[in-house]
Amino acid sequence: MGSNEQPLESARQRLDKWLFFARMAKSRSLAQGYVQSGHVKVNGVTIRQPSHTVKAGDRLDIGFERMDRVLVVKSGGARRGPYEEAKLLYDDLTPPRDPSDRFSPLEQAMREPGSGRPTKKERRALDRFLSDSDGSKD
Repeated sequence: MGSNEQPLESARQRLDKWLFFARMAKSRSLAQGYVQSGHVKVNGVTIRQPSHTVKAGDRLDIGFERMDRVLVVKSGGARRGPYEEAKLLYDDLTPPRDPSDRFSPLEQAMREPGSGRPTKKERRALDRFLSDSDGSKD
């Protein structure tokens, strides 16, 4: 009987351990935190137990700060390896983000004028304006 149970145990894996092996979390304790705070759903049901087991075919909905991921478990992991090895553990069904949600590199680099501390260019323009309005350069 003991030899029959071993393959079943290897087919199932703790949720926090799987998230760590699949490189969805940087540590097992962070993975446990994601699960306990209700950010992980297994087959549509919110799971709060890091010890909950997952098996091949389970669908995971993970709510991260920046984006949500939809994954289907392909197999359990044996270790936390490189990314190429980790992505063999799941199929990523995450829908692509809308182009309206993304910022272009130009939009990321620019800031609204007047927000925050002035740039060097803005300070020079302000200095020119103030020195012209004093009347000292007539």
